[in-house]
Amino acid sequence: MAAKVKLRQVDEYRWEIPREGKMRTRGLIYASREMLPKIEEDQSLAQVANVATLPGIEGASLAMPDIHWGYGFPIGGVAAFNLDEGIVSPGGVGYDINCGVRLLRTNLERQAVAPKIDELVNALFTNIPSGLGSRRKDFKLTAPTLKQVLRLGTAWAVKQGFGRPEDLDHIEARGQIEGADPDEVSPFALDRGKDQLGTLGSGNHFVEVGYVAELFDEALARAMGLFKGQITAIVHTGSRGLGHQVCDDYIKVMLKAAAKYGIELPDRQLCCAPIRSPEGERYLAAMAAAANFAFANRQLITHWVRESFERALKLGPRDLGLELVYDVAHNIAKIETHTVDGKTKKLCVHRKGATRAYPAGHPEVPEAYRQTGQPVLIPGDMGRYSFVLVGTEQALRETFGSTCHGAGREMSRQAALKAARGRDIVREMADKGIVVRGAGRGTVAEEISEAYKDVQNVVDVAHGAGISKKVARLAPLGVIKG
Repeated sequence: MAAKVKLRQVDEYRWEIPREGKMRTRGLIYASREMLPKIEEDQSLAQVANVATLPGIEGASLAMPDIHWGYGFPIGGVAAFNLDEGIVSPGGVGYDINCGVRLLRTNLERQAVAPKIDELVNALFTNIPSGLGSRRKDFKLTAPTLKQVLRLGTAWAVKQGFGRPEDLDHIEARGQIEGADPDEVSPFALDRGKDQLGTLGSGNHFVEVGYVAELFDEALARAMGLFKGQITAIVHTGSRGLGHQVCDDYIKVMLKAAAKYGIELPDRQLCCAPIRSPEGERYLAAMAAAANFAFANRQLITHWVRESFERALKLGPRDLGLELVYDVAHNIAKIETHTVDGKTKKLCVHRKGATRAYPAGHPEVPEAYRQTGQPVLIPGDMGRYSFVLVGTEQALRETFGSTCHGAGREMSRQAALKAARGRDIVREMADKGIVVRGAGRGTVAEEISEAYKDVQNVVDVAHGAGISKKVARLAPLGVIKG
């Protein structure tokens, strides 16, 4: 049983952990009353309180409605630190650096694609390696080329012909985090990444073909090129073994750094270093390199998604219209400018299992969405639905321009496997009209719908709290799982 953390209700969607003990600020959790019993089953609320003790924290220690227990920081955690006294922590980013999601739209309607969904999912499964340790046999990077990927991110992929120049206009930070330094990435991490670019990996990563099932705001949907019944594709993956190794390497560095700089840690998993220390700067440079790898990874997969659609549906690019709506990172720490207590400050914002949600008019929102606000992509589980939202002024004021990133697990992978024992999950999905292909039966079983919160409840809290606004609901037709 998890230790009980004191909570005070602020309003229908907000709950406060009052500042006490060594906390430097309060905790603020976005959730409905119905969600709390499940949230309180693990240690994630204690983690919110622990983050609030770290030096240089600005504003509240935040948790989004998809909160669950993570390494150091909770998944769904957001925390910002000033550059003078603040810290950077690998636990505030996570192991899968720049795990993120991108959405593509098409010119096609559901009734035209549904009869061919088997062929399309098979083509995707053939073209995009998935599963634990998946590699591309036909695509390996030399060491100098890999370092270019780590510096340039999506721009490298587009220059090599894996996409279109206009793709860059629809990606957070144009798919390239500044300050990346491949020389701060260990040889072992580089070796893990050299033949994993363009692969899906394992766990909850997926490529999904779906359709727009419902519109909540037709004007915003139109601005994103979305219409009811339209076929879409989602790509959800990250930095693979390279990012995992960067995190692992720098946790060791940060454990020593925390002791060196006299940083008191309520949990060793919160190991960190001052942002402006050599250790902090090295981590940010390595993290940016891994983030750029992830952006390039999703770009290459997008290229093979486009090829798969062309082959399976026997249509050319013009007829398909497979264009990028947006791509967002949800495991990252970024230097951003925000207003806190009326003062404009540069902060290092950690988003771990959280998505940036900037409003209309913000200078970092791409020109394509300057009038609407940044698209926010919230994938659900393979059996239900996903959502498209936009960022808001409320998010910018209250959460450093952040919102939730997905459904959030309710069951461990082991518990999900136990719940799926004796069941044919692929058949269950087929009975719902959803074609699923996975690297193995265990992979699919771990990802059963009941292992996750209902993403609609998560999205309704984010929408109700005003930290993002609902635009559209997408439903799956076919999924390939890592």
